[in-house]
Amino acid sequence: MPAPPKGSPRPFTVGNRHEIHHTDLRKLLLPAPAGATADKKLTGGWVSSAQYVSEYEESHRADLQQALDDYAVRHIAARGWTMPDGTTSRIYLLRFNSADMAAKFKDLEIGAGLSPDLTLQTAPGEVGIDEEWESETPADGQSAVSLYTEAKPFGPEQTRQAYISAGDTLALIVQSRKGDTLAVPFHQTVVLQNQLLS
Repeated sequence: MPAPPKGSPRPFTVGNRHEIHHTDLRKLLLPAPAGATADKKLTGGWVSSAQYVSEYEESHRADLQQALDDYAVRHIAARGWTMPDGTTSRIYLLRFNSADMAAKFKDLEIGAGLSPDLTLQTAPGEVGIDEEWESETPADGQSAVSLYTEAKPFGPEQTRQAYISAGDTLALIVQSRKGDTLAVPFHQTVVLQNQLLS
């Protein structure tokens, strides 16, 4: 767990009213696992909002870009990798000015129901709650996790996706694999990324 700058509180400590992550957002990205091939575009550094919105179907992009401007997203960091079995993973961390702004963006623009309101480019079919997910949201309410999976029938690959709302930061995790995407590696990725943001 990277430490915040000296004298700065962690996001969920008393006194940090807006639940700000003072740590460099890039340090809060989950590192790629051993044996992974790094994504040359998503190297763990800053990315543009255009890169983030490219994850969604083209019909959503203009409105989503406008929403990012309206909600004044401050920074976006991203990392991606591919495992030897062909599973690709991409993680985006979006930092807003406060937890309230991040929550409004998530609820009003992404959606908070049984399926997200926005369709990913890699998951054009029906998407629903990941029923294999058994972990509960922490009792202290530090973060909220929503996991979704592409339902059958899907195309040549299946995509799983997750959103983590943690204070001023929203994470998008996308994992795809030819055939079907395995639940356990995806869930491990979500759990570990959530820990870094808590």
